[in-house]
Amino acid sequence: MQILRTVFWALILFGLLTFSFFNWDPVEVNLWSNLVLETKVPVLVIVSFLLGLIPTWLLHRGTKWRLTKRISTLENAARSNALARHEPAGPARAAPTPDAIKDPAAKNDTLTPAKDNPA
Repeated sequence: MQILRTVFWALILFGLLTFSFFNWDPVEVNLWSNLVLETKVPVLVIVSFLLGLIPTWLLHRGTKWRLTKRISTLENAARSNALARHEPAGPARAAPTPDAIKDPAAKNDTLTPAKDNPA
């Protein structure tokens, strides 16, 4: 894509140089009733081109900057949302120890009376 942009600008520059070579004539531009600017035709064409290009280019860069900021904000929100889903919601339960599973007598059950105690 970079090569196409370079070829495009080279063609514009070549066309502008060709135009300037064949139209190097002085012209008078009436700015106000008593103010006259005498300049060459290529200078007038280049200034007119830049007066049209610069505001449009600035608008493009501003829009690109705004959309880039918006995309990065949305990506950060999606990333934090994905991280929040993978974290446990509450305190984790302790897994039972292997000794407590193997020895049922080690379980503290207060509802059933002990067999050794006559009560």
